[in-house]
Amino acid sequence: MAGQIIKRAENTWLVRIFTGRDGNGKRLYLNKTIHGTKKDAQQWLTAKLRDNDMGLSIKPASISLNDYLDKWLKEAARPRLREATFNSYELYLKKHIRPKLGSRRLADIKPLELQRVINEMTGDSYAPRTVRYAHTILYSALKQAVRWQMLSMNPCNAVELPRQTRSEMKAFSPAEARTFLEAAKGNKHGLVLAFALSTGMRPEEYLALKWSDVDLIKGTATVQRTLIWRKGGGWYFGEPKTSKSRRTVPLPGNILPELQAHKREQAATMLKLGAAYERNELIFTADGGKPLYYGHLTKRHFYKILEKAKLPRIRLYDLRHSCAMLLLAAGVNPKIVSERLGHSSIMLTLDIYSHVLPDMQREATDKLSTMLYG
Repeated sequence: MAGQIIKRAENTWLVRIFTGRDGNGKRLYLNKTIHGTKKDAQQWLTAKLRDNDMGLSIKPASISLNDYLDKWLKEAARPRLREATFNSYELYLKKHIRPKLGSRRLADIKPLELQRVINEMTGDSYAPRTVRYAHTILYSALKQAVRWQMLSMNPCNAVELPRQTRSEMKAFSPAEARTFLEAAKGNKHGLVLAFALSTGMRPEEYLALKWSDVDLIKGTATVQRTLIWRKGGGWYFGEPKTSKSRRTVPLPGNILPELQAHKREQAATMLKLGAAYERNELIFTADGGKPLYYGHLTKRHFYKILEKAKLPRIRLYDLRHSCAMLLLAAGVNPKIVSERLGHSSIMLTLDIYSHVLPDMQREATDKLSTMLYG
């Protein structure tokens, strides 16, 4: 492949690279106007020739970003992503990326344009996590464009992102946890909430538990699947979040009799309703055997229990955090806590709950001092 530099005006150069012939034998060129010195033009030409030698496409992709994203979502994203994740990708691209950059030619998108989009999202008061997630999705899409040789580099690499901030974690103290459990006893779904606090499972995990997953003799519950609700209605069982999420969690002894009683009541309801009862074999269900919807459980039951007990409002997911923090505060080994939560690594557990560790260090020091000095 050959290239040439042609002077067009003062500090203006046309760089021409021969790229082959079309079906009719016509010579094809890649043309680029460089404003600057001849050295600048030579550097651009050298870079393009090097890319060609490395097997990278030097022809700018004529496809628009919108058309490319459609192709990427269909060919690359959908086959490897879970349905809920794929839906979130589509939503973020539709809301944050396509309106501002979708009509632009893929090959013409520059880091400065992407930086402007990031800055506008930050200026519109989107949380850093939201901004960074939008960037992650676009980064993944353009990374694939580089693999497909539609781009020579990923412009997302040069973008500065807002600083990641961690919101204040809310969780029950031991006294608040006991108050919550006492208030939950009178609620229709008090058992599932007590189960959530006792096991530290994710809501999509304990709401997907079947009776076959629980051993009432050994006192264990095994996470095998997750319950996922589709946007617009409907639900399905999905895979656990990670390989470590498939785990067996010991159950507190005092919750086992409640589970046994719940199973008897459920069997009586099934007998009463007959074919009208939806037999999904789930432990925790809405009326008629249907799966419990996360939002309804939160608003219609969880928040009412908090109000009744005069406890601060936290998220339903914070029952999981409460379980972890109570265990760590009690001196349980972080590795055990990590395994109980189904984290991918103990480092993740230590990172999330690092604010609990100083108190644990103090307690450990006090114990060591007693051992050494009496």
